[in-house]
Amino acid sequence: MLGDSTRGVRFQLEYAKAQEGMKAAHIRSTIVVFGSARVSENAPGNRGRWYKEARDFGYIASRRGGALNEDGGGRFNVIATGGGPGIMEAANRGAAEAGAPTIGFNITLPHEQYPNPYTTPSLTFRFHYFAMRKMHLAMHSAALVVFPGGFGTLDELFEIITLRQTGKMSFCPIVLMDKAYWTRIINFEALAEEGFIKAEDLTLFDFAETAEECWSILERKGLTAPSE
Repeated sequence: MLGDSTRGVRFQLEYAKAQEGMKAAHIRSTIVVFGSARVSENAPGNRGRWYKEARDFGYIASRRGGALNEDGGGRFNVIATGGGPGIMEAANRGAAEAGAPTIGFNITLPHEQYPNPYTTPSLTFRFHYFAMRKMHLAMHSAALVVFPGGFGTLDELFEIITLRQTGKMSFCPIVLMDKAYWTRIINFEALAEEGFIKAEDLTLFDFAETAEECWSILERKGLTAPSE
């Protein structure tokens, strides 16, 4: 089962396990939240503030977005993260505090990443393949909220932006939390000035500073909370 000839089977099993779990929980769509694993609730300065805003957003989105639907029509905009600590933990925590199910798409790493304690047990998945994890993160996503982070966060951000830019995802509003951080580490305008992206590609994402502002932007961009 661990040989090269059965890699496709392993891909299929990783796809099916998460898909069946989502189906059993009647999850119709998700809001993916990403950000650094290297922040904590009691960290000083921005890191503590980012944790708080991610927690608040998980709560707000779960209460207002349709994740609490129990009428058989399905749950919408369920908070999904990479399942680890930091920003991911904070968003899952806020969702759990709202009484909603919340998803953790964990990945097996050499330095083991353990699921944070706030993901719903039946919706806590562990992947071996980054590619299959990315697929699940993208295929159910109705919105993406990205807090400050490092390589992994940037990887997921540009994955979804590229899917939007190329039309592979027709709808998925993207909000980057803390404009000062993002404009300091990425010169988005320079990409347009060099002609590597179109000027209108800069409208594929918005900036927000607080959880409330983020939710307002998502609603303005067309995110809905179906009741059935």
